[in-house]
Amino acid sequence: LVSKVRNGAKVTKKYDTAATPFQRASRHDAVTQDAKTLMSEKYEDLNPAAIQRQIQALTSELLTLTISKAAARQKPGLAEPATRAFSN
Repeated sequence: LVSKVRNGAKVTKKYDTAATPFQRASRHDAVTQDAKTLMSEKYEDLNPAAIQRQIQALTSELLTLTISKAAARQKPGLAEPATRAFSN
């Protein structure tokens, strides 16, 4: 959000162009040149497709563990139905 202007009840908002956190940090003046160099080296090594595959594999594994533990922990059934006490 770059600016917000109110005209009575209507609010007009202007947004900056979309950018990744890496791009915003690279343009920021407070970030040192050493940090920018380090970030760019790490950024070049990233593979978004591989990261997505890892996330999907871990999510699938977590789901499998959740389902298997839920099936193993079944509550034993009650021998008699619960009765309620009534006052006379």
